[in-house]
Amino acid sequence: MKIIHIITRLIVGGAQENTLITCKFLAERGHDVTLITGPALGPEGQLFDQTKNQKYRVVLINELRRAIEPVKDVISYYKIKKYLRQLQPDIIHTHSAKAGILGRYAAWSLKGEWAEGKPAVVHTIHGLAFHSYQCCLLNRFYIAVEKTAAKRTDFFISVADAMTSQSMAAGIGRPEKFATAYSAIEEEQFLETISHQRRLDFRRKYGITEDAIVLVTIARLFMLKGHDYILESAKQLSGRFEKAGWLFVGDGNLADSYKQQVRQLGLTNRIKFTGLLPPNEIPLAIQSSDILVHCSLREGLARTLPQAMLCGKPAISFDIDGAREVVNENTGRLIEPKNIEQLTDACAELIENEELRKILGEHGRESITEKFAPDTMVEKIEEVYRNLLNI
Repeated sequence: MKIIHIITRLIVGGAQENTLITCKFLAERGHDVTLITGPALGPEGQLFDQTKNQKYRVVLINELRRAIEPVKDVISYYKIKKYLRQLQPDIIHTHSAKAGILGRYAAWSLKGEWAEGKPAVVHTIHGLAFHSYQCCLLNRFYIAVEKTAAKRTDFFISVADAMTSQSMAAGIGRPEKFATAYSAIEEEQFLETISHQRRLDFRRKYGITEDAIVLVTIARLFMLKGHDYILESAKQLSGRFEKAGWLFVGDGNLADSYKQQVRQLGLTNRIKFTGLLPPNEIPLAIQSSDILVHCSLREGLARTLPQAMLCGKPAISFDIDGAREVVNENTGRLIEPKNIEQLTDACAELIENEELRKILGEHGRESITEKFAPDTMVEKIEEVYRNLLNI
């Protein structure tokens, strides 16, 4: 099949890693794959290096940006349409909000030019633009836009069942047009056992002692990612557990604010910041830690949860969106969003009990290894493509 994927930008993020894995494995299976994207602007880093020496093509549209910029958006729309007309794909598969809207509108406008049934238009829901933490007028706008775009979509792929449920509740799409394909992880690097010396060296780099019990958080230092709740729980736990330490992996526009809070709390020797790490160092960061703590308030299904489980680490997460599809009493602790008391108790339970951490980690690894394998995801996506094209 001739396939085009469109995503707004290749920053370091779950939707972007998902898209690159999809393009890579589809191309390796013999499909003709092109990826259209915009520049990777912002403090989150970029993933363009991962596109080198791959079997798919990359097309960069400089005007394609995450923020709403009417002039650039119009230019992006016509450039996308130009490339689609040139390449005449069987499948156009969009990701993320901006590329999802522009790409689907451009694709649908070309349906009358090609053979019946082509191009088939697919959209992956990695997360939804509307949520309870922004004003209702903005939510209404996003829902209206998504409803209109849904009429120009042949099929939806959700990264979690929760994304399908929330879309249905908002009146977006129809049930028969949805399927779930969990966001794949290239698992070898997470399943590989990293030597004790490498883990020790990683800890030393950030001033963490060998005997510390480390609670790691991997997320942008950004609003709604929940670091405030972790800091509040750390303030309470640091007095109870002398060996407990916290590691924040990531960067963002709240980095300076959080570092200042840590200084004010007098916890600079207990809470460490790595800044932005390249994706290939994430397995080392997790394996050098003991517990994964994720307190984001909105997320399709955070990749850091199955990543931690692949490393044999228990996960503590707020019960939001798709988290409960991987985190449960056998793999970690699922807690009420914003509930600092529950968060503190869950952390304390796992800090105190090494054997429990080991049992939960083993169960987690067993539960998700096949579910998040690239072949599992890509086979599901191929099945969707074949059904749409009646192959």
